[in-house]
Amino acid sequence: MEAAKVRVVMGGTVGTRTCRQPEQGAAQAAARRRRPCGPGWSTAVMRLRRPARVRVVVAGAAPLLAAGVLAGCSLGGPDPDDAARTLAAGLSKGDVTSVPTTGDGTRNQADLERVVGDVGGTQRVRVTSVEEDDGVTTAELRHRWTIGGASWTYDTAATLVEQDGAWRVRWESSVVAPVEEGETLGVRTTPAERGDVLGADDAVLVTARPVVRVGIDKTDVDPDAAGTSAERLARLLGIDPGAYRRRVEAAGDQAFVEGLVLRADGDVPTRQELAAIPGSLAVEGTLPLAPTRAFGQPLLGTVGEATAEVVEASDGAVRPGDPVGLSGLQARYDEQLRGTPGVEVLAVDDDPDTESRRLFSSDPKAGKPLRTTLDPDLQGAADRILTDVGPASAIVAIRPSTGALLAVSSGPGGDGADTALTGRYAPGSTFKVATALALLRSGLTPDSQVPCTPTLTVDGRRFTNYSDYPASAVGDVPLRTAFAQSCNTAMIAERDRASQEELAAAAAGLGLGRDVDLGMPAFLGQVPTQADGTERAASVIGQGRVEASPLAMAVVAASVAHGGTVTPVLLPDRRAKEAPEPEEPVTRAQATSLSGLMRAVVTDGSGAFLRDLPGGPVGAKTGTAEYGDDQPPRTHAWMIATQGDLAVAVLVVDGDSGSGTAGPLLERFLRR
Repeated sequence: MEAAKVRVVMGGTVGTRTCRQPEQGAAQAAARRRRPCGPGWSTAVMRLRRPARVRVVVAGAAPLLAAGVLAGCSLGGPDPDDAARTLAAGLSKGDVTSVPTTGDGTRNQADLERVVGDVGGTQRVRVTSVEEDDGVTTAELRHRWTIGGASWTYDTAATLVEQDGAWRVRWESSVVAPVEEGETLGVRTTPAERGDVLGADDAVLVTARPVVRVGIDKTDVDPDAAGTSAERLARLLGIDPGAYRRRVEAAGDQAFVEGLVLRADGDVPTRQELAAIPGSLAVEGTLPLAPTRAFGQPLLGTVGEATAEVVEASDGAVRPGDPVGLSGLQARYDEQLRGTPGVEVLAVDDDPDTESRRLFSSDPKAGKPLRTTLDPDLQGAADRILTDVGPASAIVAIRPSTGALLAVSSGPGGDGADTALTGRYAPGSTFKVATALALLRSGLTPDSQVPCTPTLTVDGRRFTNYSDYPASAVGDVPLRTAFAQSCNTAMIAERDRASQEELAAAAAGLGLGRDVDLGMPAFLGQVPTQADGTERAASVIGQGRVEASPLAMAVVAASVAHGGTVTPVLLPDRRAKEAPEPEEPVTRAQATSLSGLMRAVVTDGSGAFLRDLPGGPVGAKTGTAEYGDDQPPRTHAWMIATQGDLAVAVLVVDGDSGSGTAGPLLERFLRR
């Protein structure tokens, strides 16, 4: 066997190593002498001219060459960097069972979980260096731990040992965090002050208000009696006794199981009522609330304890039990509103008499307020009006001059659905505003004569007017009269004057069907551009595949009042993407004609009950939209109106008629 010496240069330190190879021919031996140890060579000796400390930063090719020298001077041999990186990846994932260590991976995992405890959050670990000093190889790690939105950064070190031809980590608890023997990590959080939700002129809509949390304190009741107490308290609170009992019995012995959170100024159980139920407890606190329970719901949304799904999706910013937005604007803008809680990380000793060490702390940072355009008085009025409406219902009010949404109210009959913004319903005769615009663009005027017949048959389907249609308005009548009295047959008879595509374009010119980014889910309607036969006939009276939300129909009314296409605005500070302008926006002259038609509905038509309203002139349009296969068909009741710089849409799902069901609600709102 022949030996060759190889000159090695590391960080300015020169040394030699002796490499040996198997017996071979002279030519091969000569070639081998001209290059460092390669395949088939083994390292025998490495001598440095002076003691050296070799630092290897894990980045780039040169450090990897040096790391290869550390690995026994065999290029392609085991590399300590690999073990260090595997450790960092395992710590980041919270799973070190596959990390090569000198001990048992299962025990190491148990130790990791013991140290971390219930800190939660997310951890990112990276290797900053691998260095050898006096024969000891150390990997330095940088930890970045996000807990409750705060960022805790610290360094740890791990000793690497070459064992059985591989590099392994010498496992110690201090690899995980700067803890000592017998210590674990603990966390205390201080909630940040949540940002308020503001309305027009920065009026406070949602802010921290006093509440009382009523529930069962299981530390204050015999375990065998807790279920009975839960049922009694549930009946007092008006919640499901069986479901609450199951929650109480499933909770731990030290738990306080909340039954209901009540406004402090509302109907709260008396001390005597609670004292009669063993284990019942009322805890005072605060919660972000609107002025009343119904105010602005479901748009504004609610705040409560974070669910498991919210915690998981937060990437460490939210911990179990943290107050977060659970629905509506509170959920969509939770990150802005909740701010950043204060975090304190402690090294907690197993001995309860030993004081904990503080490893990290951060102060809470208050959330930022969220501004909306909602008018507190109009929103409150709309909510009160819909309180006793049984079916799903909605009132939407817009300021035409700015597009600001002043009231967005969804009635309790919708079971929490945002009927006002996302409802999808046939708009019925309120859509005749768009049909009238298409007819005006075709050359008709409000005085043009149109045929209003009692019935009209299209491809075998018989269309009629509503049951109370006045006989005096039958026959050839001005378009103004047909619109004011809501003659279906006249609109259908004139359908060929404007194509389906032109009908859709007229609707778009009034803002219906546009793609507007409101900052919340919203549906602004749809009108098919292709329709034939009975579907085409149904389209001109707002049925068939024509759909709209109360928001969409309020925008239609607002565009008429404004004299141009209105884009609704809910969050004035939010930079929403610009909605594409319609190809043919309604013009001021066209809007003036439409305003005259809507005024005729009040002076001479189906909206006559609005004639005596105080204030400026009112324009309106009623609508009763048939749907489904029932006989007689079920109907939705609509009404839209304008008065000064205000446009309103009202919907009652499964209502009898526009004037009879939606009309009185609209009148109450305008008389507010």
